[in-house]
Amino acid sequence: MSVVDFARFVDELATQSGQAILPFFRTAFATEDKAAGHAAFDPVTEADRAGEAVMRRLIKRSFPDHGILGEEFGTENPDAEYVWVLDPIDGTRAFIAGLPTWGTLIGLTRGGVPCYGLMNQPFTGERFYGDGEAAHCLGPHGIRRLRTRRKGELSEAILHTTDPRLFGPGDREAYGRVEAATRLARYGADCYAYAMLAAGHIDLVVEAGLKPYDIVAMIPVIEGAGGIVTTWEGEPAAKGGRIVAAGDKRLHEAALALLNG
Repeated sequence: MSVVDFARFVDELATQSGQAILPFFRTAFATEDKAAGHAAFDPVTEADRAGEAVMRRLIKRSFPDHGILGEEFGTENPDAEYVWVLDPIDGTRAFIAGLPTWGTLIGLTRGGVPCYGLMNQPFTGERFYGDGEAAHCLGPHGIRRLRTRRKGELSEAILHTTDPRLFGPGDREAYGRVEAATRLARYGADCYAYAMLAAGHIDLVVEAGLKPYDIVAMIPVIEGAGGIVTTWEGEPAAKGGRIVAAGDKRLHEAALALLNG
């Protein structure tokens, strides 16, 4: 498959999953709690399952030798050279609240290393995509190159995390040190925060407890825009866990120092 054909295929994944998901947004639909009362509310909806199902069908038809790791339907052929990493609705809590800060994450790894990623927000009509070398946004005003903002001082930085209450006690204290050092902190945007970091509007994202499908798609986008994404220990982020993403290497180093201080 050529580069053009691949780009068209990923766009088709985004289009078809968006068509499956969007009719549920801001309507009455069933919501289940995957945590079943044993942990923090972990919702899943009909829209999540519909979006992932359509992507899996397209991938199996076009790339039967590829693996798939999805949030809703698990893993197939995980030892394949190429594995698709899918989150049909990253930000389900925002989705069920009618807030447009969710997105569909479509990532591809080769040998376990993220090599392509796309975040689709069908309600706003935006797609953020990258291959680690470059990143772009396709939106209502056309296509534009994504570039992170160069901010080296935490005192000038805009920080985001989904919800400080999602951190465990020790991690919450570490996150608090970073937040106290920044100019502004915002909450609640899930994958959209990573897209805004790549676009140069947010400088730093700090999270914990992420799964691979929460972060793999955004790694090539952020790196392609000039940013950096690692674990709190400075290791590759593709397996999830405690994640810090920054638009500037200096800011990343300063955040790591506080997180591990």
